[in-house]
Amino acid sequence: MIIVQVKEGENIERALKKFKRKFEKTGIVKELRARQAFEKPSVTNRKKMMKAVYVQQLRRQDED
Repeated sequence: MIIVQVKEGENIERALKKFKRKFEKTGIVKELRARQAFEKPSVTNRKKMMKAVYVQQLRRQDED
């Protein structure tokens, strides 16, 4: 259960933004989307590897 502390006189939009941020950090939406369609472990590993290569290339470009 997500609990958001709201200060006295705090704007409701700000409290809602805090809630959304906490909700995103829990990863519930990400997990639900992953469960909707099964993905083979080999495909998952391939995606992780491709992401790691991409990030490494970006970091190399920043160094140059």
